Amino acid sequence: MPNAEYENQYKKTVVDFFNSRTNYDNDYTIRRTLPLLDLVWLKKGYKVLDVATGTGIIAIAAAQIVGTEGKVIGVDFSSGMLNQARRKIEELGWQNIELIEADAEYLNFDIESFDAIICGTAIVYFRDISAILRNWYRWLKPGGIVAFSCCSDASCEAPLILKVSAKYGIPLLNINEPTGTPEKCCNLLQEVGFRNVLVQTKQLGFYREVEEMGQWNGLWFHPRENPLSQLTSEQMEQLKAEYRKEVEARATERGVWYENMTFFVTGQKLINLPSRR
Repeated sequence: MPNAEYENQYKKTVVDFFNSRTNYDNDYTIRRTLPLLDLVWLKKGYKVLDVATGTGIIAIAAAQIVGTEGKVIGVDFSSGMLNQARRKIEELGWQNIELIEADAEYLNFDIESFDAIICGTAIVYFRDISAILRNWYRWLKPGGIVAFSCCSDASCEAPLILKVSAKYGIPLLNINEPTGTPEKCCNLLQEVGFRNVLVQTKQLGFYREVEEMGQWNGLWFHPRENPLSQLTSEQMEQLKAEYRKEVEARATERGVWYENMTFFVTGQKLINLPSRR
């Protein structure tokens, strides 16, 4: 387990990163989150929790579906993201969305509070995914649906960064590994108690320009450790140069392929029927 000092630094790094994302809403970020709404069967009057709501992409769309009789609560610890969400909500004039600036790992809600809990592309940032899922299970009403999206462990340039780091004797843990396959996603939900688990896969990868792909900023996210944070500036520049060389070697006429196999995962908290006598 990470110590308190590392955990605080890790979360600060994540917050700073997302606070800097001033142009977050685009076709790519929408395509990897919004499809979750097609899987949760929202209805008028439903109460929805959107974990790591960001700029409110899911929260705003869900609020439109549940209507004034329903409610959406969006939680995020990035003030920069939430400010963008607030501006959009104010422009729409909607009153059925509540935004909470908080660390979702330390939130608590009453049991059986929500009809649906949704988390778009952020579940891997939590230190203990099983613990988070147990919370969500408690907070869901019987029959409620949980839905999250995540990337395969071969996505988002992770294998290339792992390869380059290993060449210099730096072992890295892949943040996408716990949910990196459909089987792992299913197992995580089933172990907590969710049933009717489904995983839909969608390839959202695309070709990027060599110059764009080769500009790795040196960041590496993992809730347990990050050996790269201990490197000197000279060592990091050496690593970046090696990374760029690998990228250039993979270039084609169309550019460099950016892998992003995305999983859209759902599970249901079953209704416990009274036993027959």
